[in-house]
Amino acid sequence: MNITIGPILMLVMLAVCIDAQTIVVNPTGVNVNSQNPTTVFLTFGQIPAGYVAAEAIWCGELEPAVPPAVGLQCRPDTIFGSLPLRYDRSTASGNSGFTDIMAIPPSVVRRAYQAAVAGENSGFFYVRRFVSTSGGPDQFVNVTCRMTGGGARVPFALTDVKIKTPGGEPVLFVRSGEAFPEIAAEIQYNGTGRLKGRWEIVQPGEELPADRDLLTEATLPIELRGTQRRYTQVARFNHFLLPTGKFTLKLDPAVRMPTIAAGQYLLLLRVEAVDDKESDSNLGAVGVGNGIVHSGAVASFPMPALRFFVTAESPSAAWVTNGAVYPANNATADRDAGLVFTWRDLENASAYRLVLRDEKGTDVLKALLVPPMTMYRAPSWIFERFADQKLTWSVTVIDTSGTEINTTQSRSFVIGKNADKAPQPQ
Repeated sequence: MNITIGPILMLVMLAVCIDAQTIVVNPTGVNVNSQNPTTVFLTFGQIPAGYVAAEAIWCGELEPAVPPAVGLQCRPDTIFGSLPLRYDRSTASGNSGFTDIMAIPPSVVRRAYQAAVAGENSGFFYVRRFVSTSGGPDQFVNVTCRMTGGGARVPFALTDVKIKTPGGEPVLFVRSGEAFPEIAAEIQYNGTGRLKGRWEIVQPGEELPADRDLLTEATLPIELRGTQRRYTQVARFNHFLLPTGKFTLKLDPAVRMPTIAAGQYLLLLRVEAVDDKESDSNLGAVGVGNGIVHSGAVASFPMPALRFFVTAESPSAAWVTNGAVYPANNATADRDAGLVFTWRDLENASAYRLVLRDEKGTDVLKALLVPPMTMYRAPSWIFERFADQKLTWSVTVIDTSGTEINTTQSRSFVIGKNADKAPQPQ
């Protein structure tokens, strides 16, 4: 008789604990990666007035909570770890609801896996405690975590994101007018799904994003999605990620960055929420609303931002537009004054090559000059052969190896017979 009383009393206590518990959660069970971190979006409700969330713990076995507390709590000798504060993204939401981001750290995964290898249950539990500020009993709410291989049946979630630069620099310095370097985001994830979002840029003078603005959209409660601060969009992306766990997201090098003004910029990675059955949370099941919350691409951390500084345009880049001085564009050369070409000096130049072309684009004159010479007087036959015709000219810089390193923009002018003098350079 004594043998059967114990189990019966245990079942009665368990039933009483469950009946007295008023806080519920959805989903109640999830698949998790047995070898890597896992992140899951959870919805709790209804939260009674005066109750607030306390600690969250993972453990291998449950037991009835010590009265007057209700629910099932972790058995102390099977605790694997607690939710780190830096991963705690829980917040009140909806109609007396509560959103929690269950981010299982590697240390907990490792201990749970070791316990399973030793013959314990292959599943474990996530237990969130709610305490009353008015003296009511504590409530424990648990979620079952079923260990799997981390494939397609695990919730689609980002577990690590790093932005990589060509040289590994944490901060970039870019000259105005230069091509933006190749940038990529190295992403580690669980499950499978579409990675959708956009690259945005914070320009000088704009308010910097808050921590909440850098979270993925799926990390936020449903009513807060779409409220994050938006910045200038420079590119969009939409990729289907196979259940391989790693993906490199490259910023299209053809994208033209709005980096005209000098100053500090931030390049942001904004990830949008997507449909993922394994990440769904049913609001109706917990009494905080209607419908399903799709939380594919959830993450327990803000997306990294690349800080870069735009400095003034390099002398070489500026020389392309302002290197040619005289004759000015669309000027008329005066026969009496003669035709003198002048241009600005450029550092590291070993020689300058002046090229004069006719209206058909044919080279009619070439001259090679050595610095510091930055002028050339054209022969008189230019006026005789090309009177009243439009010519164009440009100057090319040559380095010590004979390589062309820069060329000015072509400028056009008209050869006049008895015209007024051409505008002189300032």
